[in-house]
Amino acid sequence: MRIIAVANQKGGCGKTTTAINLAACLARQGRRTLLVDMDPQGHCAVGLAVPEDQIARSIYHVLQGETRVGMSEITWQIGKDLDLAPSASEVAKLEQELAGAAYRQDRLARALSEVASGYDYCVIDCPPSIGLLTGNAIRASGEVIVPVDTGYFALHGLTHQIATIAEHEAETGRNLIIRILANLYDVRTKHARRVLNEVRKKFSDLVFETHINFNAKLREATGYGQPICDYAPSSPGHRDYMRLANEVISAGEVDTVHHELLEQASMLADRAGELLATSKPLLGKFEALPIPSTPDEIDRKIERIYGVRPTDGGVRFLIHAPGAKRVSLAADFNNWSPAATELRSEDGNGSFGVTLNLDPGRYRYRYVVDGAWLPDPHNTYVESNPYGELNSVVEVD
Repeated sequence: MRIIAVANQKGGCGKTTTAINLAACLARQGRRTLLVDMDPQGHCAVGLAVPEDQIARSIYHVLQGETRVGMSEITWQIGKDLDLAPSASEVAKLEQELAGAAYRQDRLARALSEVASGYDYCVIDCPPSIGLLTGNAIRASGEVIVPVDTGYFALHGLTHQIATIAEHEAETGRNLIIRILANLYDVRTKHARRVLNEVRKKFSDLVFETHINFNAKLREATGYGQPICDYAPSSPGHRDYMRLANEVISAGEVDTVHHELLEQASMLADRAGELLATSKPLLGKFEALPIPSTPDEIDRKIERIYGVRPTDGGVRFLIHAPGAKRVSLAADFNNWSPAATELRSEDGNGSFGVTLNLDPGRYRYRYVVDGAWLPDPHNTYVESNPYGELNSVVEVD
């Protein structure tokens, strides 16, 4: 289960709206999603039409620990593939009640571990403050999305939030994936355009390609207790959040494939080292070749083998897709046909490749692996497409 905290200590940046609609759009894409509200204001329940007077148990009862209450006992089914663990005003008492309690920062992580097998994603809405509640959310998460409005104090609040996350990493030794989401963006104003450009310039790769435009339908949807995908599926707000969900999903697919490649490369390196060690007596005076063992060395080795690169015979596309039966290339140079350019199995161990003669130019492409479309996991040059997903890009000189 990927756990994503939506956090910004600055209020008014659309944090809860982002948590609700990201979770709903992930669910709409067929991902089993749990939305956890850690804000004592309980606005996730309000935004999803859960009656406050019917919430008998909330995240408070899971975290306070006096009685054994599991996460599954407080969740509400909101829709297909979407559940909510609601908050309530009593959650604000936890800061004082748990003062000095053992493992108080780890209570949410432990509660989520018990339901991890039931979900693909968990999205946590954090309160607009630094403290025990936000600390629990960040400690439980592997990723943090920081929504930032494009107003006057956006950069100031963003800098403080990044610093807070950096302090957490220093204290725990964990490395979190931090992504910044430009929110409430009004392209008509010069100031908003300037702030967005400054955010992208200062934080570069941390910023989502997607940004959420200011859209009145998003506010209306909250008032009617519905996510935007139910309230106004044809609105720009729904389009933006669906693009965000797809970008989150695509980033996870790339990270997963890359992690698998690292594990496989590391196993191969270990195995090669064992074979060389056992054969050294037979080699006599010949010395064993150095085997890459660090992650950086493995990364460089993978990059040399897989990806897209020019060769004397043309542009070489090579992907590692272990277990795949059929891999093809869909791109603007073949009219995005998943059947036009099939890759051949290179070695029987999951490597598929093809070499194409392409004219000079800029091309966008995606792999189709057993019917599933995904960006090139070995190519970091990507751009968003009209469907809110990522295309890989190659430029041919």
